Amino acid sequence: MAARLETLAMRSAGEPKAAAPVSIEQEELRGISRTVAEIHWLLLVLVFLYQLFDGADDPESGAAMSAGLFFYAALVMGFRYANFYRRETRWKIALETWGMVAFVTWVLWFAGRLSSPLLNAYMLPVITSALTLGKTTTLVNVGLIAACYLFLGGGVDARELLSLRFAAGFAAEFAPVLLVAYITTMFSADIRYGLQRAKLLSETDELTGLLNMRGFAIAAHRLFGQAVRYDRPASVLMIDSDNLKRVNDDYGHEAGNRLLRQLANAIQGELRATDVPARYGGDEFIVLLPETPGKGALDVAERVRSAIAGMPLAAEGKSVASSVSVGVACFPEDGRTLDTLAARADRALYMAKQQGRNCVVRYRAV
Repeated sequence: MAARLETLAMRSAGEPKAAAPVSIEQEELRGISRTVAEIHWLLLVLVFLYQLFDGADDPESGAAMSAGLFFYAALVMGFRYANFYRRETRWKIALETWGMVAFVTWVLWFAGRLSSPLLNAYMLPVITSALTLGKTTTLVNVGLIAACYLFLGGGVDARELLSLRFAAGFAAEFAPVLLVAYITTMFSADIRYGLQRAKLLSETDELTGLLNMRGFAIAAHRLFGQAVRYDRPASVLMIDSDNLKRVNDDYGHEAGNRLLRQLANAIQGELRATDVPARYGGDEFIVLLPETPGKGALDVAERVRSAIAGMPLAAEGKSVASSVSVGVACFPEDGRTLDTLAARADRALYMAKQQGRNCVVRYRAV
């Protein structure tokens, strides 16, 4: 049992002064940010190589491009290493893509404008936006780049802008940017959907549909951390089937699986949306009850026990009685870390088994 309790890995949640854990979203944004940094440096290298081997038409243009390289490198260094932003956000990445667009436009102005071989550098902010920021921001960036195209083209008379001839020519010229934006956005959406599905499967118990211990650790860590931080009550229930082994022996493992699913449904039926139930392993379940003191936790546990006792399992034409034993431990009186509460709720569960099963026992220190 101790080995399974270690999988909670949440001792930090019980320390009020400890640093807040890094969220999953922050980890994702950090990974995205590292990729964006590489795109920044790629763009800088491309422009540097162009200036080194091709160069601008005159010294003034060359100096302007060098100044652009300097200020853009300073921008990248500031965003990447000066800690202007202590937390990664999508707004920060959006600002970086707008900085890319401004830099590319500046360079193109002095490097042949729309006839420059660097024109395709606009693809980099488009790809960055499509992969990291979603459809809306990508559409904004595409519109911004379209305006830059018009600016680099020397401006267009309003009457010409509405003409079919201009629209067709501009669409043909701008089509690569639109295609890259569309394809990359769709590809990114498919990747995100696949990752979300994989994440869901990795955190869900396949048999019961409840969270597994990994999913429970992620969800409970945040909620229990709030209870500690704001000194709010919270409780843990450990629920164990009293007759799964007998059902497996007498009616087979398929009947045992149906019993586990029935227990999971009954437990969920007595909980609030904010409660966190999970399959702890085998025939045991764990539930975190945020904002719930001892009396409320005992009421919930008794409702769960009563619901399961009144829900026999149908097996081979027979009605098989079912029951659970429940152990309860509460924060802060029974412990100040989640794994301590789980261990003490498990101890209370053991006492419930000793008292004849099909009952609820609150942890009491010996």
